[in-house]
Amino acid sequence: MDLLTFKIILVVALFAVSLGVAAYSTWGERKIAALLQDRIGPNRAGPLGILQPLADGGKLFFKEGFVPDSAQKFLFYLGPAITMFISLVTGAVIPWGKTLDIGGTSFDIQVANLDIGVLYLMGMVSIGVYGVMIGGWASNNKYSLIGAIRASSQMISYELAMGLCLLSIIMMSNSLDLRAITEQQGSGKIWGLLSIDGMNWNIFYQPIAFIIFLVAALAETNRHPFDLPECEAELVNGYMTEYSSMNFGQYMFGEYVNMFISNALITTLFFGGFNYPGINWVFENWGENWAGAISILAFLTKVIIGIVIFMWIRWTIPRFRYDTLMHLGWKTLIPLALVNLLVTAGVILIFNA
Repeated sequence: MDLLTFKIILVVALFAVSLGVAAYSTWGERKIAALLQDRIGPNRAGPLGILQPLADGGKLFFKEGFVPDSAQKFLFYLGPAITMFISLVTGAVIPWGKTLDIGGTSFDIQVANLDIGVLYLMGMVSIGVYGVMIGGWASNNKYSLIGAIRASSQMISYELAMGLCLLSIIMMSNSLDLRAITEQQGSGKIWGLLSIDGMNWNIFYQPIAFIIFLVAALAETNRHPFDLPECEAELVNGYMTEYSSMNFGQYMFGEYVNMFISNALITTLFFGGFNYPGINWVFENWGENWAGAISILAFLTKVIIGIVIFMWIRWTIPRFRYDTLMHLGWKTLIPLALVNLLVTAGVILIFNA
């Protein structure tokens, strides 16, 4: 198998997995909500309601799509398309596993191994704001516009804290390459003291950055307690108010894909990515393919745990007020991230001097 064929297969697999996880996250979220609220949740479409995402998808495809007469139609369709597109292409630079040996050739389980993968991710996240803002503007609805303004200001504000946390990781790793950042977490001693194969994760060195990044990721994906753009009491459904059928579906799926990719990024930066305890031992004793296959499973397990935590937070913490949201971002998280960055720089300077 040549490299191009492998990459095409990987792209198709990543596309299918991203949509599959997004679809079944809707089922998982309702099941988790039911568990926390002492309800049953979906239980009609298939065993345990497992076919509910397929039923919802079919409903969205066959529902009539309404477009307001006063809407700017081209932009009205472009908004959700941008959101969906950006959500799907962001995962291209994430290393989803170690390597696989196919026909005597080792292939990285990564669509695009960019030297500036972190910059690519931040660029894509920044472009995602346009999908939200265009949707609210094109709807020609004041509630949609207010929801879009809230969403865009929220996303831009929390991107700053997220970027500062990324700088801390970049300073430690001395690289913008996500695969290099991941591989560095698979070897070495924790704090120079404890040696556990495949467990030298950044979470042990950057717990403050992790907490800030987690909060910023919740805000970026418009999840509770930061889903103010979709506040039912004030804005109906925010920037998505005028959308129906698969136009609404693209926004909804885009948000769930974003949650999947956000947790994949958190896993890569803080929890060792595809590394797991004993990965080097498995590679040496069981071979490259076994180590690669288990690394994919380990990575997805970490991501699923993160998604469950996101859902748990949604059904546990009440929604913030808008002024409280902005206060937290500008007056708490950004100063805290700056202090963490300064401390990180100081520690690196002292111990590397």
